[in-house]
This record gives sequence, C-alpha cells and structure tokens, in this order.
Amino acid sequence: MQPYLSIQGVTKTFGSFTALHNVSVDIHKNEFVCLLGPSGCGKTTLLRIIAGLEQPTTGSVHVGGKDITKLPPAKRNFGMVFQSYALFPNMTAKQNIAYGLKGKGYSRSEMKEKVEAAIVQVDLAHVADRYPSHLSGGQQQRVALARAIVLEPDFLLLDEPLSALDAKVRTRLRRELRELQEKLGITTIMVTHDQEEALTMSDRIVVMNRAEIVQVGTPNEIYEQPNSPFVADFVGAINFLNDPDPRSCMAVRPEHVSISPSGQGMPAIIHNIEFRGAFYRLSLLTETKAGETQMITVDVSAQLSHQLQLAKNSAVSLHLAADKLLTFHKEAVV
Repeated sequence: MQPYLSIQGVTKTFGSFTALHNVSVDIHKNEFVCLLGPSGCGKTTLLRIIAGLEQPTTGSVHVGGKDITKLPPAKRNFGMVFQSYALFPNMTAKQNIAYGLKGKGYSRSEMKEKVEAAIVQVDLAHVADRYPSHLSGGQQQRVALARAIVLEPDFLLLDEPLSALDAKVRTRLRRELRELQEKLGITTIMVTHDQEEALTMSDRIVVMNRAEIVQVGTPNEIYEQPNSPFVADFVGAINFLNDPDPRSCMAVRPEHVSISPSGQGMPAIIHNIEFRGAFYRLSLLTETKAGETQMITVDVSAQLSHQLQLAKNSAVSLHLAADKLLTFHKEAVV
C-alpha cells in the first residue's frame, strides 16, 4: 500500500547544528502517529517541515505521491494546533473558528454551516460566543482544534496540544481527540514528549533521539519490544540488570517482576515504597551473582502489598519473568 505521507531522507541543519539527520518515515491515510522523544530531538522541526514552515536541507516530503517539498504552507492542505493555541483574544470562539475560512471563496451561509458543524464536533455550542479569556484551557484547546478541522484538511498537525492542561483535563481530552480523529478519518501527526500520551492515543509511535528516528512501531511493539536501551528507558519504567557478560545487557519492566515472602527466590531488601493509587512501586536492593548491589523497581498491587505487610527494610524474594526479559547488545546502549 502506497503511504499517504512520505518523508524521505530529510536532513535539516541550522549552521553547524544538525536538527534532523537522514530521517525517513511513511505515514498511511487516516493513521494517528505520535512523534515521541526528549526535548531537542528534532520532532518539532520534523513537524514544521511537514507543514512547510521549514525547508529541509536535503531530502523530500511527498503527499499522495506528489512532491510537496518546495510547496509553501498556504498551498498545503493541513490544519495545525500549537501548544499555545494561538487564539485571537478579541474574537469569540465562533469567530476564531471562522477566521481560517475567510478568503477561501465560501459564501456567508456556507461559512456559518461549516463553523456550526465544527462547534458541534468539539462540543462547544454552549460557549461559542465567549471570548478566549472566558474559556477554560480545555475549551481553548477545543477552539484551536475546531479552527483546524473546519478547513477539512488532508492531515492534522498537533504540536504538544495538551501539554498546557492539568492532568485530569489532559486525560479526558486525549480520549476525545482520538475519538474525533477516528470519526473524521483524518491523518494526524502529533508531537509529544509524554510517553503515556503516545501509548494511549497513537496507531504508531515514531521514537526520536538526537536528530534521528530510532524506532517505529505500534504502542505495544514499542513498549514490549524496544530495540535499544534508550527506547526501553524512555517509554515506560525499566530495570537494567547488572550482567557480567561484556557483550550484552538485560532489562525487565517493573510489572514483570514479582515478589514473595523471604526465602523463596532472589533475596532482596525493600529500600523504598511509593503509593501510586491502584498499586505500590517498590525499590528493592539485591545482589548480583558477581556480588554487586543493584536497585530493582517492582510494581505490586495494593492488595498484595497489604497481604505481605510490606514495609521499608523488610526482606522479600524476587522472581523475574524469564519470557519478559529484554536483551540488548552493549553497542546499542545510548
């Protein structure tokens, strides 16, 4: 199947600084893809190149088989939502949404119809005549989203659109944004540094680090089969196990380590206990076969924690799920 959006060998330099190095990725129609990585890894630069706001130093961008690398932003049919929302403070929600339609050749009645449809899609009918200063952060984000989708774009570009919101609103809007994307069937690319956001929202995740793409896969593939210690560490919690083998290192997720009363497995001492609501995250001190001390993180259900009467400095036994151990070559360590 031919990709809808294809980025081919894109490099972007600013003087002596390389923001992107030989980046290639294909995105399919109606797909929701997250560009995930730490600050400064190049993900926003890549989004801006897709939008035409930056030109690649080398490489190309194709949409539907057509080379759009040199096409200006105004000639690319995309909607964009920024972290700051960029709403006009002197315009109501409705007027902000309508702004992008001006000069597109629509009649007044057509514009009204499109704006009202977009307002309904993002559930803003009850605040359509309010100014941004009288809207909550979540409502402002919806206005910015409606302003993007009212243009019926070919694809939607989101630059950390939820990062300015508090945790509870952010969680709700993740779900709403994904449901809206599925309903509209719009190809969407979202930049985020939030691994939970990427895991819960995307069809595929593009993990970036140091100006390069380091892994592309479904959320399950990225989490369960990371191809490097960097990906394993960046996406979710991970334990790197001290190993005498100089050629490789092993790792295991906290949920794939179990504990039992002392004497039935690898001996360990509880160093710290963190309450996480539905579970406890334990930090355990144990010894390797070489006699070195190492810290292992384990997630334990609240029920089991109470059953075992876990407490700091108490002794327990560890059990590692052999089929869940991850092995990396030492040269893969980032």
